[in-house]
Amino acid sequence: MKTKNLLIVIALFVATCNVFAQTYVTQVKVAGQKKWGYATLNGELIIPARFEKCYKFSSDGWAAIYDADIRQYFFINLKGEKLKTDIASFKLIDGFGFDVEGFTNGLAPIKQGELWGYLDSKGHVAIPTKFEEAIEFNGGFGVAKLGEKYFVLNTKGEEFIIDVAGILDMKHFSESLAPFRAADKKFGFIGTDGKVAIQAQFQSVGYFNNGLAWAKSDDGVLGYINSKGEWVIKPKFDAGKDFDKESGLARVKTGKEWAYVNKAGTLVYIKDTDLYGDFTDGLATGRKNGLVGFYNNTGEWSIAPQFEAARDFKNGYAAAKKDGKWGVIDTSGNWVMQPTYDGIKDMELVK
Repeated sequence: MKTKNLLIVIALFVATCNVFAQTYVTQVKVAGQKKWGYATLNGELIIPARFEKCYKFSSDGWAAIYDADIRQYFFINLKGEKLKTDIASFKLIDGFGFDVEGFTNGLAPIKQGELWGYLDSKGHVAIPTKFEEAIEFNGGFGVAKLGEKYFVLNTKGEEFIIDVAGILDMKHFSESLAPFRAADKKFGFIGTDGKVAIQAQFQSVGYFNNGLAWAKSDDGVLGYINSKGEWVIKPKFDAGKDFDKESGLARVKTGKEWAYVNKAGTLVYIKDTDLYGDFTDGLATGRKNGLVGFYNNTGEWSIAPQFEAARDFKNGYAAAKKDGKWGVIDTSGNWVMQPTYDGIKDMELVK
């Protein structure tokens, strides 16, 4: 009995440590200021608003910062301390200035001169800068191009050549599959072993999420395939988005009408909204009488329309705007950060 009680105490201690080891943090623009800083879920400003461009924290505990004066990227931790790196000057993957790829799986793609490699979260060059292209890691694997060949990389830097001639481009891995575009401009998927997992046969494809990926047939009609490349939902839509795990729905469009589809291919129509958002964390953004709220997968308002604007839920929280200011709500619609900011981004979980 004593042993059993001791094990229970140890388990509770470990669980408690894990809870306290997690920190929720987001970028905030303090009212009346032009620059951004970082705040935790309780509203504590842990890093002062001193950045013109700053980006989300990764689960590794580092956020990318861009210094416009010297045109240089660097990383900071939750204390605002700068990461010391082997390479003093480097570039990151920049999504046209709106987002930047930082660390995933402990590695960040960096560009030195004209070549790409990967930096680890200790500031060391873990994979040498020798590639013409480098794509972010996901699920323990990344993609890079050297010469005319693409390679799958693991976190140890080991390379697995993709023996497919004439690949035009590749995307990152999701659920162990990475989209590629073949020489004939058709799309398929590569596995983590560098071999073709799904033959290039589609006009275009999305990423795998919750076991399915959207794909377009030769005539441009969209359906959903499984990891074998088989149609689970036959092509019949003009457009479609990823499946949300909690709601079990994906947003699809036929003509001018948006609806949602479940994995059985059954359509779900939401009539009490004039805005159709994607489901995330089981809720989708909707709008009624000019105000934004969130509905569930039955079309019921889980959070009544009451906001001027809102971002999608992430990690159980969403930024919302009321009376001209931004705050953060939980999935019940309660304010966890009062709307006092000029701007707020997504709440990220740092472990």
